Amino acid sequence: MALTIQAPAKLNRFLAVLGRRADGFHELELVTTVLDGVPDLTDTLSAEPADALSMAITGPMGEGLPEDGTNLVLRAWRLLEDTAHRPLPAVLRLEKRIPHGAGLGGGSSDAAAALRLGNRLFGLGLDDVSLLPLAARLGSDVPLFLLGGTVLGLGRGERVFPLRPVPLEPLLLVHPGLHVSTPSVYRALQEIGYPFPEALASQPVGAAPPWRNDLTGAALWVCPPLAEVREALRDSGGDPLLCGSGSCWAARYVGPEARDAAAGRIAAARPDWRIWRI
Repeated sequence: MALTIQAPAKLNRFLAVLGRRADGFHELELVTTVLDGVPDLTDTLSAEPADALSMAITGPMGEGLPEDGTNLVLRAWRLLEDTAHRPLPAVLRLEKRIPHGAGLGGGSSDAAAALRLGNRLFGLGLDDVSLLPLAARLGSDVPLFLLGGTVLGLGRGERVFPLRPVPLEPLLLVHPGLHVSTPSVYRALQEIGYPFPEALASQPVGAAPPWRNDLTGAALWVCPPLAEVREALRDSGGDPLLCGSGSCWAARYVGPEARDAAAGRIAAARPDWRIWRI
């Protein structure tokens, strides 16, 4: 019997880089919201028992993605096998809708979905608390997808704590079709410096976190064409924010009418960009 699970995208509403650690990683503080309920920004992972483990990738954003052991889904599955001390042979099918290299956490979300799906398919009986250490071994963004909702991330982002949900303003997400390497952005921080080495101040209950991303300058240094998207969103009346290390941008608007009007103008001017309304 095949099982299916959804893997949504995420939005970093606040991303502070507090400095570089002795282990080479960066100390971060993040407030992230998982974008549940956005079908066009949600991957679908299905699995059914088989004689051997295999994987196939389809979907509008699946072209060129590896189907071998370097894929985070298969890495998550192998980690689950190590934990269970036995093979978990299955046919995995991943339908990709979240663009790769956009800062929306698609690969990390797929990995978290794989942990949950393999656990359910083979009746391993692991709860999310048991899966969190496995998720952290796969990548800094993977644990937050196990919590869902709005999440505080500390350390590399892998230490996660649930937060009281705060509604999102009317948003546009715009992807210009560029791919930005996350490691290259963090390396660029050494060139341009750390813009705001300040942690998140205490927030009143129910207050939205600051709209801030300390990786913006480094991402623009690595990929200058990103500035064109930011300016288009500003010209449309939006307040833009880079998603993670890029290349997708989010912009918030005063209301849904302003957002929808901006979406129409940007789509007409740049039909090669992908646009999502949140």
